[in-house]
Amino acid sequence: MKEIRGDAKNIRSLLSGAKYAIDYYQREYRWEAKHISELVEDLTGKFRESYDVKHERTAVEGYGHYFLGSIIISDRDAKKFIIDGQQRLTSLTLLLIFIHRNLIDSEQKGQLSELIFSQKFGKKSFNLDVPERTQAMESLYTGQHFEETGQSESVTNILGRYRDFDEQFPTDLRTEALPFFADWLLENVHLVEITAYSDEDAYTIFETMNDRGLSLTPTDMLKGYLLANITDGEIRNRASKVWRERITEFQEWGKEEDADAIKSWLRSQHSQKIRERKKGAKPEDFDLLGTEFHRWVRDQEKALGLSSSSNFARFIEKDFDFYARQYLRLRWAGWELEEGLEAVFYNAQNNFTLQYTVLLAPLKADDSEAEILRKIRIVAAYLDIIIARRIWNFRAIDYSTMQYAMFLVMKEIRGLSTPAIAELLTKKLTDEEESFSSNDRFRLHGMNRRQIHRLLARLTGFLETSCEMPSHYYEYVSGRGQQAYEVEHVWSNHPEWHKDEFAHPSDFDEVRNRIGGLLLLPKSFNASYGDLPYSKKRKHYLKQNLLAQTLHEDAYENHPGLKRFLKGSGLQFEPCPDFKKADLEKRSVLYLKLAEQLWNPDRLLKEAKA
Repeated sequence: MKEIRGDAKNIRSLLSGAKYAIDYYQREYRWEAKHISELVEDLTGKFRESYDVKHERTAVEGYGHYFLGSIIISDRDAKKFIIDGQQRLTSLTLLLIFIHRNLIDSEQKGQLSELIFSQKFGKKSFNLDVPERTQAMESLYTGQHFEETGQSESVTNILGRYRDFDEQFPTDLRTEALPFFADWLLENVHLVEITAYSDEDAYTIFETMNDRGLSLTPTDMLKGYLLANITDGEIRNRASKVWRERITEFQEWGKEEDADAIKSWLRSQHSQKIRERKKGAKPEDFDLLGTEFHRWVRDQEKALGLSSSSNFARFIEKDFDFYARQYLRLRWAGWELEEGLEAVFYNAQNNFTLQYTVLLAPLKADDSEAEILRKIRIVAAYLDIIIARRIWNFRAIDYSTMQYAMFLVMKEIRGLSTPAIAELLTKKLTDEEESFSSNDRFRLHGMNRRQIHRLLARLTGFLETSCEMPSHYYEYVSGRGQQAYEVEHVWSNHPEWHKDEFAHPSDFDEVRNRIGGLLLLPKSFNASYGDLPYSKKRKHYLKQNLLAQTLHEDAYENHPGLKRFLKGSGLQFEPCPDFKKADLEKRSVLYLKLAEQLWNPDRLLKEAKA
């Protein structure tokens, strides 16, 4: 084996003047939304331990440090080929692009640019240099649209994970704190770059680090601790079998799913405190369970009732087994629409990973199957309403923003009966000052297109089912089937056509983007008709979903289900021969009222009686 180097580097020194490449046979970029959520949570959580709004930027030098692991490089042909670590380096590049686009200071933006790409002889190349990804990365850097259809798995995931950074990065760190966070990320976040000078040596290092030695995960260590305290050999074997079966099921979902499941279980049933969001605050139960749950269980042995061999056996065979099975049920419900558990899917669509911990909180191992399902439906519906209201009011739903509030909800509903949960959560929704009517100017803007897409899909699907039609919600959001759907403006982007109502294009643009001027339509429709005047595309809406059809009078002629719904709901849907400003504003009010019916807190009490 030739020379091997191990260099500890911060992000700035790692990416300064370096060119990293990936061989064609390397696996795709496959990080999922949950990985971005965890990365953002870890980085911003560590940053918050030191950050204070009173600080000058020079204070960042004294902030705490964070270790992001190691990467393995094969240095050949004047390039650094990544053998292990491309998932992290790709994600870090996306984070740097996100920060660059949100910074204001031009000098700091320039420093970031040098870590994202370099320019030689007028040609720009990204420091993570993978030719098939260049156009997509360029579009993210410049903020230009990039067509996703037909792209490779890596390119599709890169675009998706950038959107996840946009959704998950905490709102309170996007403005005044962002320059501080950028400095901290570049200077105080470290990796170890292990460099070999041949592929053979690099892969040997990779295999050695992954296959040899005591490489136990927190899940392995928890298992060892629990089983070691079961003295009866037969019972220990039985408990080991239960553990192995559930862990195998978790791992079918992904590499870290077993740890995610155990964290959700223990947090939902046992965490009593959470770290305060202020400088110097110490981690509490909720936080410790997120990083070292195996140590936490050992430290809390007495509080958990682990005082005898039978208690340890019960902890695995009853507690772990029950909550593991419920977690798996919830993960499936978040993956595919399941009748009765639709709200779990809706919440997962919004990347609301906190829901799994909250949904487990009221469940008890001796609950009947019917009781378990009722509790899940009530809590999932509550979360669905909270999420929709916050989006409507331009409020963040990212992990960091929602973590504390969800911890409090989790504690309040822990172990409660179905009626008690429904009553408590309905009251919380009723007492909440913020509702849909708090914002009568809800609109599309640069950062909420995906959220608008999902809201329109829900509103359209709700109108369809309320009018005794099947909902096509799944098609609207999944991109599956024969056509992908996207947000369509009723008004084409031609302010000159509306000079009689708007003195300035910016006024036109503000109104055009309001919710009442938006529909969810097939991409092919937008390509064919999107740029036409309203008068010329209105008739074509009749071949689309019911919400679009309601703009035309023919939709009301032979549709008894629609007539019954409008009569019963009191909603004043009506055709629009012209679509003036007043029509758009009136339709925005209709969408708001439709949202209030869809996300009505009475749903919770109905679920309790189902």
